[in-house]
Amino acid sequence: MSRFNDPNPFDEEEEVEVNPFSKGAMAVGRVPPLASEPLGFGRKHDATVDIPLDTMNDTKKKERELAAWEADLKRREQNIKRREDAVAKTGVTPNDKNWPPFFPIIHHDIANEIPVHAQRLQYLAFASWLGIVLCLVYNVIAVTVCWIQGGGVKIFFLSTIYALLGVPLSYLLWYRPLYRAMRTDSAFKFGWFFLLYLLHIGFCIVAAIAPPIVFHGKSLTGILAAVDIISNHMLAGIFYFVGFGLFCLETLLSLWVLQKIYLYFRGHK
Repeated sequence: MSRFNDPNPFDEEEEVEVNPFSKGAMAVGRVPPLASEPLGFGRKHDATVDIPLDTMNDTKKKERELAAWEADLKRREQNIKRREDAVAKTGVTPNDKNWPPFFPIIHHDIANEIPVHAQRLQYLAFASWLGIVLCLVYNVIAVTVCWIQGGGVKIFFLSTIYALLGVPLSYLLWYRPLYRAMRTDSAFKFGWFFLLYLLHIGFCIVAAIAPPIVFHGKSLTGILAAVDIISNHMLAGIFYFVGFGLFCLETLLSLWVLQKIYLYFRGHK
């Protein structure tokens, strides 16, 4: 071997130009692959994120509830607007007194102010109010007959007080709140109606029984008073039995109205 062929250690190495498109360049310029590194927190490659299905289901359920609530709100707005338009067309303001027609003392217009689907219930409640008015007025008449036949003047005054207080209070305390609740769809007014209407039903039950609490219960035409009076005064006893029947019918009608309005309230709230 010739020693002249040995490379000079002091010579600078010449840079070798490599054609990047040649096959040899792939071998020369190949970058060694990096060693695989573990993923996640462990030493394995199966790091995943679990999304519970319950969360997705709850989200969809809330979306459906929100959509239903929005639809119900739009329906109520449309009903209120329709009622306002109907009132505007009739030219009747909410404060105008139009009932009874021969001597207007209150405002009452179910056909134009109450939604169509609730008018039947409102008419039933109105019949219940007229029923208690009839019962109290007839109670005065029957007690007057008993007073004429020797029953005493005190029971007459008590029956008159029942009528003078019962008629306006029943309208103000439970019928008018129900009327406004139907018109404005107010949950608070519905609650007020339910509370005081239960007191109304309780009074009807007491009147139908007429327990001997005040003046032997003869100021109310209940069953106990009727049995006691008919043995001495036949005519007054008959009047009392009729009054007992009226209070019983009013109690049954009131219970039916309460059930119907409660179902209406639960179905629309």
